[in-house]
Amino acid sequence: MARLELENMEFYAFHGHYPEEQIIGGRYSIDLIIDTNTLAAEKSDDLTDTIDYSKIYGIVKKEMGVPAKLLEHLARRIIDSVRNNIKDADQITVRVSKLNPSVGGKMEKFSVILSG
Repeated sequence: MARLELENMEFYAFHGHYPEEQIIGGRYSIDLIIDTNTLAAEKSDDLTDTIDYSKIYGIVKKEMGVPAKLLEHLARRIIDSVRNNIKDADQITVRVSKLNPSVGGKMEKFSVILSG
């Protein structure tokens, strides 16, 4: 069993509960961890025997393009989309972070972490 990590994928997107968040948009960071069996790829050195991280990036990018009011909802959509498109993903953990959220003060980020 192996753990594949895609870290700090950054996107500008239009998520948020408040209308101004959906109009102005903001920066988001996505971290994704996928537990999978990589034994075949370890032996073959062939991309078709493992999970192609560029395909994962495309899945995440597509989900980031669909507005959500809540990061929890967005995180669940990312997990479900990866699960539906990547057959060898045994366990998926995602961290969705809103960078520099508007809270009336200084905050680096707010994150939601889900597994499924």
